[in-house]
Amino acid sequence: AVVLAPLLGGRFILSGENISEQTFNAMSLQAQQQYLQHEADSVKMPYLILGIVVLLVAIVFMRVKLPDAKQEDEKATGNPLHALRHRHLTWAVVAQFFYVGAQVCVSSFFIRMCTQVAGIDEKTAAGYLGLGYGVAFMAGRFAGTILMRYITPHKLLAIFAVACITLISIAIASEGTIVVWSLIGVSFFMSIMFPTIFSLGIKDLGADTKLGSSMIVMAIVGGALLPPVLGIISDATGHIQYGYFVPLVCFFVVWYFAVKGHRIKVSNIQS
Repeated sequence: AVVLAPLLGGRFILSGENISEQTFNAMSLQAQQQYLQHEADSVKMPYLILGIVVLLVAIVFMRVKLPDAKQEDEKATGNPLHALRHRHLTWAVVAQFFYVGAQVCVSSFFIRMCTQVAGIDEKTAAGYLGLGYGVAFMAGRFAGTILMRYITPHKLLAIFAVACITLISIAIASEGTIVVWSLIGVSFFMSIMFPTIFSLGIKDLGADTKLGSSMIVMAIVGGALLPPVLGIISDATGHIQYGYFVPLVCFFVVWYFAVKGHRIKVSNIQS
């Protein structure tokens, strides 16, 4: 999906018309409105199809009886405070929030980085997003799985987090296609982060496993809250690259979780 979605999006959504801010400002108000309406109309059919597919999947799940996982030895508490006694779970929720925020920031603004910093047109940038970023993400998952046979998960997570920090820094400080390839490299190294944070976070939770796993999954809200921060910084500074300090900070949080936050420790808070 990471590979195909950008390719399909570039084909059916992106117009390929790269209008600079100066050109847009020089247009009449009517011309600006027509241009914006044309760009907005291009997403209607793809999103309509996507909505129909999601609805059909929902109907299928409503009609399919799924097994209910039951815990035999311990009874789930259903109390978030009880679950958060586990310090590594708390840090996993935080790390997952920032990781998903970083992932959405990098991918959502990838095409804009290509067009504004590397001078690549939209459709070509969409190709880089699918065949570059997407393939790198997929390859990273396979490579990470193999490497975990020889390197413990938290150590590999720390190594990959440092790689992401390094590559994001290069993307912020550089120009041209090196920015594009740096972000593609980020995709490779962040590919293992979601499942690794998840598995480390639910380790030894006992009766709190169900609730803890739900909390980690809900932390994906970071993907909704952090990209607007990147956009605000970008608009305020006039440089899209400065906005990438947001995912840079996010990867530092992931690194801390990998180095220290993953350690299992239960507080004495009573619930």
